[in-house]
Parts: sequence; structure tokens; C-alpha cells
Amino acid sequence: MKRLLRILLLLGTLMLAGGAPTAHAQSGGGVLVLTAKGAITPVMVSYIQRGIARAENQRAEALIIELDTPGGQVDLTRTIIKSIINADVPVVVYVYPPGGFAASAGTFITLSAHVAAMAPQTSIGAASPVNAQGGDISDTLRAKLENILVADMQNLAERRGEKAVQWATDAIREAKAANAKTALDLGVIDIIARDLNGLLAQLNGRTVEVRGEMRTLHTVGVPVHPLPMTLAEQFLAIILRPEIAFILLAIGPLAIIYELANPGGYVGGVIGVICLVLGLYAVGQLPVNYAGVGLLALAIVLFTVDVFAPTHGALTTLGVVSLVMGGLLMFNQNELGYQISIAPIVATAVALGLFFFFIVGKAVATLKMKPSTGAERLIGMTGIVKAPIVPPERGIVLADGTRWQAVSADDTPIIEGETVEIVGVQGLTVTVRKSMNNEK
Repeated sequence: MKRLLRILLLLGTLMLAGGAPTAHAQSGGGVLVLTAKGAITPVMVSYIQRGIARAENQRAEALIIELDTPGGQVDLTRTIIKSIINADVPVVVYVYPPGGFAASAGTFITLSAHVAAMAPQTSIGAASPVNAQGGDISDTLRAKLENILVADMQNLAERRGEKAVQWATDAIREAKAANAKTALDLGVIDIIARDLNGLLAQLNGRTVEVRGEMRTLHTVGVPVHPLPMTLAEQFLAIILRPEIAFILLAIGPLAIIYELANPGGYVGGVIGVICLVLGLYAVGQLPVNYAGVGLLALAIVLFTVDVFAPTHGALTTLGVVSLVMGGLLMFNQNELGYQISIAPIVATAVALGLFFFFIVGKAVATLKMKPSTGAERLIGMTGIVKAPIVPPERGIVLADGTRWQAVSADDTPIIEGETVEIVGVQGLTVTVRKSMNNEK
């Protein structure tokens, strides 16, 4: 237990240390570079806002956000856009690396930048609204969502010309997408650059408007400061993946149940509490379908009941099915911006089912077994009276090769030589009653 606590304390210290500014990030001027990869989550929002604040504090020439995202929640996207628009430093969104994309909400973020750039073999667009639970949206709701998003997109693309505005509108209404060359031809982006050095060369000397003030960028020969995520942000980014959040939510309660069924070690309980807390944090940050949460809770109930049920195994099988269905339904995949992988959900459900079927079942069966060591093992044994038992006085009984002080269970005198059955043990004294096998 102490070793586990020391490990947790060390991990916490390392995570806090990861949040400290690096020597590069503290130096003044230059260009700050963020790497925003994956779905748009609260962690990415915090990371970009931290990067903007750092760039402003060190009076950077520009902040470059290397973006590769399938999209994400609209409200989080709006927060990022507001942060970029209101930044006091030029913000460049660079869709990178080759093969990456700025889909859905990523399109809005790219267009909100003071300079939009893409690497070759990247794509942008497909920003149509989708139902958070999947499936079709009613015509009325779709019209409302599209009109709001089109208005937002037109505001962002207006300064890029009519072609860019029309394409941005079609990206929402018709889910249109474009590669880097097409986006440049339409004016949706400003630059195509193969790598960061090429981007810096093309940015140099470009004039941009930052909060009503025209600024000329000087990006050649200046220091470039990468600003990676801190250890804490990386850790949170991992647990905010729906598959990981599901695993934490599944393991946490079941580890606690195992600890209650087989107490004494505390490790299972501590691990269970940690997993449960982290899983609940993830649920609070991600778009959740509560039908999936209900199925997960049902699975945990089925696992628990089956441990103590006489027909061990049937309910566990149903629990595995419920766990898989809950995992697939729990998170709103479209709003997250990518497809949730089925493999880890099925693997987790099957592994937990096997764990409860074999390990926990064995543990509970062990608890139900008659003790084989200690004084309790005497209960049910027979012995021979060596000194008569005359209540309230004690007698002597020979059992298991040892002489024990004995009292009568029903206050009935028992003579020497009779066979008795032990029905209780307290200290060095056994409680006995006459055995049915006494000879007449």
C-alpha cells in the first residue's frame, strides 16, 4: 500500500513538473509552434489557449498551430475560434503533416486564423452538421444548425473573397471538401508549404491584420520554439479518448467489487477508485449518450450478482453483451469527430467477463469453504469425552488429537466415554452436544 502511494505521488510530481515552462518557451521573440492532433477536446482547447497566452507574453512574431483533426464538438470549436480571433499575436493554422486533414470543426479553426496554410496531400472541409447520436437530423433542426454554421463560416471566410465564401457554404450544406491546391485556388487558404521551414519562408514579409492593427511578419532567422503538451495534458488527452474512458469506467467499479469480495490487500480497491474517478472525469468532458451509461451500469450489476448466484456464468455472459453494447452507445461518435474503435471495447468486455467468471468466482467460492486451519476447523468434528461435563462445570474432550475444555451446548450432562460433536469454539473451549452415533 505504501509503495503504491509513493508511485502515485511520484506520478503526480512528474505531471506537475511537466506543466512548467521549458527554457525555450520562456525566451522572448521568435515563433512558437503547437502540435494539435486528434479530436477537439477540452485538453486541446486548454493547450491552444495556453500557447496563445505564452506567445503573447513573450511577444512572439507568430504562433503556428500544426493542425490534424477529424473535428469535434461545436462549443469547444467556438472557444478556440474566439481565442484565435482575439489573440494579440498573429496565429497561423497549418494543416500538417501530409496525409492529415482539417475536417468538420477543423475547417472553422483553419479559416479563423490570420494565415491559413496546408501541406501537400492534406484536405479540408466536410463541415456538415451531424446528429450527436448518429442518424438523420430532422429537416427543421438541420436547417437551423446549417444556417447558424453558415453564418459563422461566412464571417470567417469573408475576407478571403467570394469563391472562398461560396466553398465554405458548400462545405456545410453539401459536405464539400478540398485538397491543398484547390483550397489555395479558391482563396480558402493562403499558403501551401511542404514543411515548417517552407512555411516560415513564405510567411516572412507577409502583412496580416491583428485586432485592427497591421503587422508585418519576420519569420526567417528567428528562433523557433516548439511548445509540446505537458505531461498532465498528454495524460488527460489519453483518458479523454472514448475507448480509454470506457475501459476506466468498466474496470473501476469491478475492481472495487473484487476488493469487497476478497478484502485485505487494498490495492484492488485503490486502483478501482482511481480508475472510476478518471473515468467519471472523462464522462464529464465528452459528449455522452446515457443509454450507453445505463447499459454499462447494468453490466456491472450482472457481473456482481453472478458472483454470488448459484448458476455462476449465465449472468456474466449477459454482462459481457451489455458491456459491449454500452461501450458502443456510450459516446456520441459523430460529435467526437471520429469513429470509435470496436476492438478495445469488445476485448475489454470479454477480458472482464473471463476475469469474473474464473478469478472472482474462485475467490467467492474460497470464502464459502469450511476453514481448514485454526480452531474453526474443529466445528463439525467429533470427539470423545475424557472428563464428564456436568453443567455449569466444564469437562474435557479429546478431538483432533488434542484435549479441549468443553461445555455442553444444551446444558445436558455428558458422561465420560460418550461421543460428542463440536458445534462451537471460543478460545480453548469447545461447545459440544451428544453425537447421534453414541452406542446404546
